[in-house]
Amino acid sequence: MVITAETLTAVIVHRRQPEACVRTGRLLLEEGVDRLIVVDNGSGPEALAAVVAGLPAAEVIDLGANAGFGPGANAGVRRWLDEGPSAGEWVLVCPHDATPEPGCVATLVKAAEARPRAGLACAEYGDHHEPKARPVVDPYLGGILVATDRRPGWEDAGHPHGTMLLARRACLEEVGLFDERYFAYCEEADLGMRAREAGWEVGIVWGAIVRNPTMSSETGVPEYLMLRNTLLLLREHFGVRHAAFLYLIAVLFTVRGVLGGRKTLYWDLRGRLFALRDAPLGRVGPPPAALLRS
Repeated sequence: MVITAETLTAVIVHRRQPEACVRTGRLLLEEGVDRLIVVDNGSGPEALAAVVAGLPAAEVIDLGANAGFGPGANAGVRRWLDEGPSAGEWVLVCPHDATPEPGCVATLVKAAEARPRAGLACAEYGDHHEPKARPVVDPYLGGILVATDRRPGWEDAGHPHGTMLLARRACLEEVGLFDERYFAYCEEADLGMRAREAGWEVGIVWGAIVRNPTMSSETGVPEYLMLRNTLLLLREHFGVRHAAFLYLIAVLFTVRGVLGGRKTLYWDLRGRLFALRDAPLGRVGPPPAALLRS
């Protein structure tokens, strides 16, 4: 399938996984992407050199430190936006380990281009062992997945997931980029909500398949950011009472987990305790240094 967009740029956010980043970049080029912008989140000279050598045609932005997924993506997307309409109407955003299946990008672009008010779209996760689900934002739980019939093509969604996100220039110019307070996790839910509130369509495209096989974050970081940022998301979009409800539920789930009950997907007690401490204090941005590797 041929990409119909005249010019398509892809922004890859990279940290410490040069082999995966090179593989993702090459797959995107094979998919018909015209231009790669790799944003490096402080991976170090050796990893950065490996990316440059493996993707010689890519433009590399070296942030020099781990700014997070949202701020990293913003650095690449902002460069694309600043170049104006001649740089194209659409931009792809993905992490360094996104693995699109053949035809993924073209299917995604074609479905979005057919809808004049499509502002944000994402591919479907390629895990065929789980029920197909679309991302929504629940006013009490935040970003969750709900069951769907998975009919081919576009389906409205509450927000796009960040594994393979397609954004229209006009949408981003109106609603802005990722809110950098989130650092990573939930920033795409916030962006999707802002786009929908401004009258843009947000959807998932069934048949455009991407895989995301690894979890490269430090232990405890996903748990911390998911909980802290979900509380931020609810407070910002639904109010303090909604955030307080989830906070109480999170406390109960933490106690249950400590006592040996069912645990969350990325369970880490220290991560949860830091999140429960930091969320009421309004702390945003990077996770605590105590959760990060040196």
